[in-house]
Amino acid sequence: MVLGAVLLLLLLGGAGPASAHAVLRSSDPADGTVLKAAPASVTLTFSESVGLLDDSFRLFGPDGRRVHTGEARHAPGHSDTAEVAFPAGLGQGTFTVAWRVVSADSHPVSGAFTFSVGKPSPTSAAVDTGPDENPATGALWDLARYAAYGAAALLIGTAAFVLLCRPPDPGPLRRPLAAGWWTLLASTVVLLALRAPYETGAGPESALDPAALARTLTDRPGLVLLARLALLAPVAAFLVRLSRRGPSRATPATGAALALALALTWAASEHASAGIQVPSAMASSVLHLLAMAVWLGGLTALLTTLQRATADPDPESSSGDDPRLTATVARFSRVAFLAVTVLVATGVYQSWRGLGSWTALTDTAYGRLLLAKLAAVVLLLAAAGGSRRLTARLVTAAGRAGTAATGSEAVQERTPEPVGGPSYPTARTTAPQTVSTSAPLSGPPAGAAFGTSSPRPSPAPGGCLRALRRSVLAEVAVAVAVLVVSTVLSGTLPGRAAAEAAGTAPAAGIPGASVTTIPFDTGTPGGRGTVQITLEPGRVGQNAVEAVVFGPDGGLSTVPELRLSLSLPAQKIGPIDARLTDKGGYWGTDSLSLPIPGAWTAKATVRVSELDQASGSRTVRILR
Repeated sequence: MVLGAVLLLLLLGGAGPASAHAVLRSSDPADGTVLKAAPASVTLTFSESVGLLDDSFRLFGPDGRRVHTGEARHAPGHSDTAEVAFPAGLGQGTFTVAWRVVSADSHPVSGAFTFSVGKPSPTSAAVDTGPDENPATGALWDLARYAAYGAAALLIGTAAFVLLCRPPDPGPLRRPLAAGWWTLLASTVVLLALRAPYETGAGPESALDPAALARTLTDRPGLVLLARLALLAPVAAFLVRLSRRGPSRATPATGAALALALALTWAASEHASAGIQVPSAMASSVLHLLAMAVWLGGLTALLTTLQRATADPDPESSSGDDPRLTATVARFSRVAFLAVTVLVATGVYQSWRGLGSWTALTDTAYGRLLLAKLAAVVLLLAAAGGSRRLTARLVTAAGRAGTAATGSEAVQERTPEPVGGPSYPTARTTAPQTVSTSAPLSGPPAGAAFGTSSPRPSPAPGGCLRALRRSVLAEVAVAVAVLVVSTVLSGTLPGRAAAEAAGTAPAAGIPGASVTTIPFDTGTPGGRGTVQITLEPGRVGQNAVEAVVFGPDGGLSTVPELRLSLSLPAQKIGPIDARLTDKGGYWGTDSLSLPIPGAWTAKATVRVSELDQASGSRTVRILR
């Protein structure tokens, strides 16, 4: 199970870099503008407060070479605005600004834009703005985050299980407690060391830079990780007390305070720390994490306890006869029900806060991940329902067994037996209490002498325990998937922020081509495909157009006719016919003129035969 979880974590971790929460709202100069004179500074305004790096701004001249600037700083009184001085005497032409800052929820965000002084450069120089994220650093960072989440669930959940459910033998739970503590310690150290290269997009080797580590220890994400590391010392002392002296000597209030403090270190560095309703979101995030840990980590502790209880190879011995174990299972059932209630309540609030709209469920990566998590939670609740039914059967069976044992002992106490063996009833015996409950060595049972029928046997507690162990194992397997998706979700751009980003004019884009893919389907065999439209440079004024048709198999396709038109519904402009001509393998033109910027609608009509044609349209954003 651990190997499968690690492989799933690595698979999801390689899907792409973590998306940030901050969105660039505006820049001064604006992207694509032409200024009469050089600006005094370059200013960026974001949707939330951001942290600045030593290399937050990189300015490239018209020749593509980097121009050294001063240190980036926040605008006075505005932590969401960053600015850097623009050096004088750089001349005319097109300049590129590449930026990288740290969002309030600890994720780095980067982009680039251009502006021109005097007049645009005749040609656009190739500019290397650097990678957004180093693949090795990103993979190690994600793996450490997954390990930290899993360790917190195991540590908090197992400790809560020992304190609240009081298992008859807490000895086997010492290993999960130790494993959770050491894993959380190691993952926190790795996160602290990788924080600087993760922010700057550098390789893992830069984690050894003392200056980078010193900077990490002064910013908010680094301080949060440092606080988590410091909390592990009193947590270790509490676990030693819990393991050696038992739950009766360990104070539940102390454990709750430590768990609350640990949960705060996640809430202070994730989505809850930025956006709307931050105080409510922080409280909800803490409760959500604690409830998740109590349920999922408690499941692991319960599975360990049941495994130990049902491991006796002697079929005659039934561990389910231990009333302490039955009471432990019943207590966890009540604790898990309360944890699930808290999870549902806080999950609904966090989903509303993160999505912002119903359409974000299907239109954003955050929404699709949330749907996957909900599906996994439904499976988990179904498995939990089966476990609760088995728990009720176990308590009922144990109660019947205890009642039967008590009654038998009472009868035996009232029934004297001779040394030579049990006495048999005679014709003079009229009271059934004189009959021994012990069966004779031969002959029919004692009850049969009175013509009574045997009672229907109750389910054995040991059998219920084994069935419950299998059900809890299924819960743990699904819980691993829920934990994985939850961790990925915490590093994904929320739907509300994605909608805000989509409504903001794009500010990350070095001069180049605008590429749009338009699907079409004539409804006939082989009449499906796509048209790839490339506009160069994708800005106001004259544009070159290249259109390539791909068939249903993804290969290049030759069609007898292709028409392209563009219109701007908001300004009631168009349609403007691009007048494409066959260039031998693709369709194109060099004379498409678009007068103003905006969200234009590109409509492509493809004729695949003399009788069959189809049209499709997509939105194309034309910059100033």
